[in-house]
This record gives sequence, C-alpha cells and structure tokens, in this order.
Amino acid sequence: MKRNPLTCILISLLAVTLTSLPTQSENLIDDSALKAEAISIVKQFGSTLKPLLKEAIATGGLDHAIDVCSTQAPQIARQLGEKSGWSVKRVSLKPRSDLRASADLFEKEVLQQFDRRQQDGEPLDTMAYAERTATEFRFMKAQGTDGLCLNCHGKSISSEVKNALNRYYPNDLATGYSLGQVRGAFSLTKKLHSNGPNQQ
Repeated sequence: MKRNPLTCILISLLAVTLTSLPTQSENLIDDSALKAEAISIVKQFGSTLKPLLKEAIATGGLDHAIDVCSTQAPQIARQLGEKSGWSVKRVSLKPRSDLRASADLFEKEVLQQFDRRQQDGEPLDTMAYAERTATEFRFMKAQGTDGLCLNCHGKSISSEVKNALNRYYPNDLATGYSLGQVRGAFSLTKKLHSNGPNQQ
C-alpha cells in the first residue's frame, strides 16, 4: 500500500524525536550523579570550615570564632561554587545573616519538611532532598546542631558570645537550638540544559 509522502515525513520526524529524548533511566542516572556531586561539595564545606572554627576557638576564643565564621564561611561557599559550577550556600528558617542565610520559598518548604522528618524519627545522616526542574537541579542536606554549634547557636550562650553576635549579626535569629536539632541546611543549585522535572 502506497503511503502519503506527508505521512512518511511525520513518521520520520516522530522517530527522530523519540530516539533523541532521554529515557527515565538516563534521567535517574544523571540525578544520581548530581546528588553524589552535591554531597561531595557539602562534605568539603564542612571539612574545610570546622577545623578553622576549632582553631579560632583555641587561639582567640568564641569571639574570634564568630569573626572567622562570618568571613570564612561565605568565602568557602564562593570558592566551592566557582570550582564546581554549583551555587552553594547555607540557609535556615532562623537565619543568622539576612543577606546570606535567608531561605527562598523552595528552601523554606524543604526546611519545614526536614523538621517534620526529624520529628518522625529520621536521622540527620539521611536527611536530604533533591529536585530536578526543566532548568536546574536543586539539592538540600540538613545541617544539625552538634556540640561545637551549641556555643553560638544553643539555648544558653555566654555574654561574650551575645556581644559578638550583636556586632557581626545584629539581626541574628539563629539561637535556641538543642543538640542534634536541625538548624538549617546546605542548599546547592546547578543549572541544567534541558530535562524533564523529577523529585526525589
């Protein structure tokens, strides 16, 4: 049976389009690789900042540590971003810095989700969220409150720390946390060329 030339052209175009589209398994592999990359950046952030804070406390006390954190943490985020191609920051529902730590709508929803997940008993080690849109891949990893953090983020902080926080962070809201509580998250974003939406 002879086919209409227009029909043949449409069939050929459809075949080319279908073969060029990424499969769901390809998307999953891409997402898995992106998540692994984001987790690696988060680990680099923590392993770089924490020793600096410990050294600052040892050499100049908590006042010096707050000074170091206010300057070094943004610099570390910027350097990791420039090196990796990701946007890297830390955010919180109770930000210490209005300019750098305030969460956008997406981040607020994920942070609220983290609070609920912690209340349901999920450990911090596994608490993360990733989402792909048509233009970007977003990843957030919960940040807990450990013993070192309590010095400047706990419910009972010294007058020395309060004075330092007033100097460096006049609009600080990031206190009153308990040991192990979610106090924020690492938030990473990578621009994509084009892929379908996917949540994990």
